[in-house]
Amino acid sequence: MHIAIAGNIGSGKTTLTRMLAKHYGWEPKFEAVTYNPYLEDFYKDIERWSFNLEIYFLKQRFLDILEIAKADHTVIQDRSIFEGVYVFVANNYAQGNLSERDYTTFMDLFDQMMGLVKVPDLMIYLRASLPHLIGNIQKRGREYEQSIKIDYLQGLNDRYEDFILNRYKGKVLIIDVDPLDFEHRPLDFRGIVDKIDAQLFGLF
Repeated sequence: MHIAIAGNIGSGKTTLTRMLAKHYGWEPKFEAVTYNPYLEDFYKDIERWSFNLEIYFLKQRFLDILEIAKADHTVIQDRSIFEGVYVFVANNYAQGNLSERDYTTFMDLFDQMMGLVKVPDLMIYLRASLPHLIGNIQKRGREYEQSIKIDYLQGLNDRYEDFILNRYKGKVLIIDVDPLDFEHRPLDFRGIVDKIDAQLFGLF
């Protein structure tokens, strides 16, 4: 089984992935962030490095989803190939950070890859407001994230809503995370687990 966690930068994807993996005994598959060779350059000059960054992520996520498909156990993934394209690449293109030529090349490659993969069994979308995202980004203190522009984050949030509500064809569980602190409040985490159980096992 393939479970994916979707959500904007700072929404809590990695934390929830880790906690659910431990709770259910699933294998976590984390996003290639700390060792992405383009990420720091990207946040310094988004227009210059967008195509390089997105191609790297596409390659890595494609390898990840092929590996997950071969697994004989449940894997929970921190961000999938689908939101990488329909949210992040679409946002960079809309904001003028990807040229028409680069965007067309990227989407042609992505479309070829889609013939070899299937959607996750469940996608869990962590919906968060801009103040919630900014607070989490500041709290975790990654230096390269501190220069992220507010309009870039807002563009991502808008595209996440469009992706989840209009473009994605698989099963989705939406969790509004603004009022939650699932890392530190056990009842909040229990509520998320109950919703996942209902989706996967028909409980409650």
